[in-house]
Amino acid sequence: MTLKFPSTKSAQIKCMALLAALMLPLAGAQAQDSRVGFVSTERIFREAAPAKAAQAKIEQEFSRREKELQEMAARLKSMSDRLDKDAAILAEPDRIKRQRDLADLDKDFQRKQREFREDLNQRRNEELAVVLERTNKVIKQIAEAEKFDIVFQEAVYASPRIDITDKVLKALNSK
Repeated sequence: MTLKFPSTKSAQIKCMALLAALMLPLAGAQAQDSRVGFVSTERIFREAAPAKAAQAKIEQEFSRREKELQEMAARLKSMSDRLDKDAAILAEPDRIKRQRDLADLDKDFQRKQREFREDLNQRRNEELAVVLERTNKVIKQIAEAEKFDIVFQEAVYASPRIDITDKVLKALNSK
């Protein structure tokens, strides 16, 4: 059986509307059998034991460099304050040398700070990728066990009725 659509635009629109109206009850019946879930990735990264462990690992790994940067910033401020205080009484060559030393230290500080941020972001992304991979496995296990048709991880809004984040957190925290 083949359907032949009318040739006029208004007749085509009427035919499409009729076809859609006929299919609507079928879509509703099928949607009633579907199970949908939602998981808040933000909550997982904030509350899950593996995410907290990853954060602690990163903090420990970068604490020495962060301390060095803080010490360097204090040294930079001290040099700047001393230069401001002594600028009026310094001879021109001494003042120029101190300004150059200060500028060199500032450049070095900016470079080290940028490298620190880049390395920190890269490590954080690596660790979060591991947590996300583990989370996805747990979500898949829960979805299969409870016969979900689809589980979303990002949504503008999700009803608490379909939120399975607590189940995922419980499973992640028990492993």
